[in-house]
Amino acid sequence: MKQRDRISEILATYQKHGWQLRRLLLVSETRAEEFNKDELTFEGARVDEANVDAMWFSRPSTGNREAWELRLIADNPYALFETFGADDPEETHEKVRQEMEARMSGLTARKRP
Repeated sequence: MKQRDRISEILATYQKHGWQLRRLLLVSETRAEEFNKDELTFEGARVDEANVDAMWFSRPSTGNREAWELRLIADNPYALFETFGADDPEETHEKVRQEMEARMSGLTARKRP
């Protein structure tokens, strides 16, 4: 299955459960193979180059918090999850998201046929 097809499948599943796509992270090879180089957004979300193919989703959570999930774009589902308080500064949120991206990148090995 092509990565773009996986992305569409994952997106449909998450949207069904109330998640909003916030960012699409792509390794340079995936971006070159599956996306036009001028595509800066996908389904309204920012497209960023990264060390792993993954998708950032968010949705409201309990207790005036926001849930964020980093979902690996692969046949086997794998995700990292975090919630943020509404009063937390955005810089703190972004630092945690960057740490999660680094963790996922370190835990996954990109295999190409």
